[in-house]
Amino acid sequence: MSRSVQEVLDDVRSLPPGDLDWLIGEIFQVREGSGESEIDPAWKTEVERRVAESESGGAVTYSWEEVEAPLRARLAG
Repeated sequence: MSRSVQEVLDDVRSLPPGDLDWLIGEIFQVREGSGESEIDPAWKTEVERRVAESESGGAVTYSWEEVEAPLRARLAG
């Protein structure tokens, strides 16, 4: 018997962030039929640079709340 979608989702939600990011990338590749060979080398280099910057703590990041509040204010007029 196969697992339910809810059981799979529960497992996915418990993944550490790095594993979740990897899984999302894999799902997109399956969905779009693309592989790593189709990724432009310059774009791959840029993504790797950004990931390294983020992991080293050098990237400026924002929480969802910091992004959401001004957007909601703009939409409210």
